[in-house]
Amino acid sequence: MLSRAKGIARSLAMYYGVPGRRRRMVRFYGEFLGPGDVAFDIGAHVGSRVRAWRKLDARVVAVEPQPDCLRVLRFLFGRDPAVAIVPLAVGARPGRARMGISTATPTVSSMSSDWIDSVGADPSFARVRWDSSFEVAVTTLDDLIARHGEPAFCKIDVEGFEVDVLKGLTRPLRALSFEYLPPAHDAALEALDLVERLGAGAGGYRYNYSPVETMRWAGDRWLAAADLVRLLDQFRPLGRSGDVYARLADPASGPGSRLSGRRRRPASGRRWGRSRSPGP
Repeated sequence: MLSRAKGIARSLAMYYGVPGRRRRMVRFYGEFLGPGDVAFDIGAHVGSRVRAWRKLDARVVAVEPQPDCLRVLRFLFGRDPAVAIVPLAVGARPGRARMGISTATPTVSSMSSDWIDSVGADPSFARVRWDSSFEVAVTTLDDLIARHGEPAFCKIDVEGFEVDVLKGLTRPLRALSFEYLPPAHDAALEALDLVERLGAGAGGYRYNYSPVETMRWAGDRWLAAADLVRLLDQFRPLGRSGDVYARLADPASGPGSRLSGRRRRPASGRRWGRSRSPGP
């Protein structure tokens, strides 16, 4: 119990204890979200993005399977009618799966045993231990969209399970992000390939990269996929993680979005789309 409490305390300090981070986060995500937009946080953890997106008056679907993280999310946002807390994992198909838990460092708990093996062999993860596991219920992005509506932005941060999450999506989204970790470089390229396929019929995606939690772009231009791969190859030897961002190159060819200048209806005060699925 004590180690679990320390792990969550470490996450809260990491994501809420840095001065100015919330302000930078609001400014950063304001490029993708505005009043009334729907945002998906897949792997919401302790909700730092949820807090920033609510500041933008977006409606948030916070998806998180870890029980300790869910307690934090419910404490912070459980009374907010514009936040739907979904106690599930997301994958390629509905069902059940096992999740490996790192009690001391819950940020790296993962559904992917291959990812755990890969990053666990990296020196930067030498002190990390995945010391327990439990079974979780799994849904898909397609099912979440059917229930909550299509998001203007979708963040996917699921520690090596990004490919499985994207396999459960059959339509291009206006904008999304997924995590990049140098020890799992090939998995990130596989995720990129899936995003490229999704966008092929909607004008294609352009990409940018933000180093871990900086809320700043690595470059001032949005790139084609091949150029992004070259950029990631440059970051890989540095051993520093971050997030790949994708947005439709021509938003007019996909669903209406903030990127195309379309104004959105302000979020209402009523409860919407709150999941009644049982917790893990």
